[in-house]
Amino acid sequence: MDRELQTAFPHVYCELDFTTPLELSVATILSAQCTDVRVNMVTPALFRRYPDAAAYAGAQREELEEMVRTTGFYRNKANSIMGLGQALLERFDGEVPGRLEDLVTLPGFGRKTANVVLGNAFGVPGITVDTHFGRLVRRWNWTSETDPVKVEHAVGELIERKNWTDLSHRVIFHGRRVCHAKKPACGVCVLAADCPSYGEGPTDKAAAAKLVKGPETDHLLALAGVSE
Repeated sequence: MDRELQTAFPHVYCELDFTTPLELSVATILSAQCTDVRVNMVTPALFRRYPDAAAYAGAQREELEEMVRTTGFYRNKANSIMGLGQALLERFDGEVPGRLEDLVTLPGFGRKTANVVLGNAFGVPGITVDTHFGRLVRRWNWTSETDPVKVEHAVGELIERKNWTDLSHRVIFHGRRVCHAKKPACGVCVLAADCPSYGEGPTDKAAAAKLVKGPETDHLLALAGVSE
């Protein structure tokens, strides 16, 4: 199934826009309960206004809250981001650390955020268990665990460590484009032959094809033998 996902999504990447570990950290905090598209609309102005940890640490709370308001839970997020800036200044010379054990001590960080930053800003393999990843690996019977940390460890035993970051992207891409929560596009899914949950969505190719989303749609439909 991993090999099939590599065929379906040969080019994967973090869908949050960033240029530094700090930018990715902030964007990932903002992405909680929010789409990456929305976060990417907010962050250009945010990153210009707050270029470093000191700027976030000294931010005027009302201004920061207003800038991140549209991502939801803006008070909590602003609090986490300001706390992140302060913690980086106090403990890490203003720089985002590149170790999991340090990252998970920071405000706004859990293992998911830490693995996003490690994998995409530092090149350290990590499994990102977001909502899509968790529901897909359970749908595929890779694990029955529901706790994100237990899911991370269970899947980590199945896949080579060097592939963890790309696997995370591919599973998340597949969840966003094909294997939707309520109505998966089973009839055009590259995993159809191996998926224990095949049939939860429409198996008719024409009906399933209408459910596929995203920039890889033509490629995914071609793999399924469907031409638009």
